[in-house]
Amino acid sequence: MPADEIKTKRLRLRRLTTADTERIAELGGDWDVASMTSRMPYPYTLDAAKQWIDHLDADEKVFGIEHDGELIGVTGYHGDPSANSAEVGYWIGKPYWGNGFATEAASAVIEYIFRNKIAQTITCGHFDDNPASARVIEKLGFEKTGSQQWWCEARRIEHLAIRYQLNKPEGFWRKLVGIASAN
Repeated sequence: MPADEIKTKRLRLRRLTTADTERIAELGGDWDVASMTSRMPYPYTLDAAKQWIDHLDADEKVFGIEHDGELIGVTGYHGDPSANSAEVGYWIGKPYWGNGFATEAASAVIEYIFRNKIAQTITCGHFDDNPASARVIEKLGFEKTGSQQWWCEARRIEHLAIRYQLNKPEGFWRKLVGIASAN
């Protein structure tokens, strides 16, 4: 398995390419998806999707989430080596909501971060009007650290976000065995 690929029981997380532009714009162009992310514009055009894929930051690792060979969302992290931490993010296309894909994909990324010693602490967050993401984050074992105003590009406003943190736990591997395996 390539270093830029992670497989789980149902998913394949792989490097994005410009061939994914149309699918990312299609899924991310849904208001219900875009309005729950901090950086995704609305409407989400093909040009915006291509620019995003082509200009990812050097300390950002992004995976396309595939189920049965079809791109259904995106997950990844933005590292901060000086703080030994990483911020995890994810989104799933609306037709695939409610199937546990976000939890499975984000869990695999968390395992990848800890296994590869990228960070000892992982942070994440969700807008206060996104209870589905709150459930995902809770299932992943994060602890709430507070709230703050976060910019939402789709809404073009700052909106209240709930913030969380996960420190690499002692029993991390026992908890994730069988959920994901990363190389």
